[in-house]
Amino acid sequence: MTRPFRQLTAHPSAMLLGAQLLQVLAWPFLDDSTVGRAFLGVIGMLAVGSAVLAVRRTPNVSRVVLILGAPAMVLTLLEAVFPETDPIVLTSGLLHAPFYFYVSYAMLRYLFHDEEVTTDEYYATGAAFTVVAWGFAYVFSVVQVVWADSFSNAEGFGRAWFELLYLSFSVLTSVGLSDVVAVGEQARAVVMVEMMVGVFYIAMVVSRMVGLTMMRRR
Repeated sequence: MTRPFRQLTAHPSAMLLGAQLLQVLAWPFLDDSTVGRAFLGVIGMLAVGSAVLAVRRTPNVSRVVLILGAPAMVLTLLEAVFPETDPIVLTSGLLHAPFYFYVSYAMLRYLFHDEEVTTDEYYATGAAFTVVAWGFAYVFSVVQVVWADSFSNAEGFGRAWFELLYLSFSVLTSVGLSDVVAVGEQARAVVMVEMMVGVFYIAMVVSRMVGLTMMRRR
């Protein structure tokens, strides 16, 4: 096993964070292609699953990842082929959202399991954040299917998944960009919940990591 490969596998959270950010950057170039969308979705879920299995700190994590992740991956392929089919989009969102939220829970358990801060835990802080953003983006997609015209952009009502992911990152980071907005009551309710999650994440997770780092240096 080569040294770069050992260093890479030693930080599964870094692999996950890199895969998530790569998806964000590559999506605009591959979104018009069915193969491109399927490739990005499957690679992202493989990265998530591998990272969770590597940092397993929750009971039965392997079983949960298999039960939720395997069918979600199949739906990822179907959604890439039929992006406008409501039953497929709805089922995909109902599977992906709990999968990503469970992954974020597992990573938070990994971050809080002791009082020692490792290099991989720094990466996990960012990776868990992106996973939460992905989870809420799939919740938005479910809301958009159940309650049509829940989200609007500058061109009118739309439901492109990348736009929902963009909205999720905007809300979770409290940036407050308004070019994609929630206009339905159900959508606004979910957005408010994500606002709370974003604030609590900064207050609880990031502040704890900074505090432990300062204590270690002292």
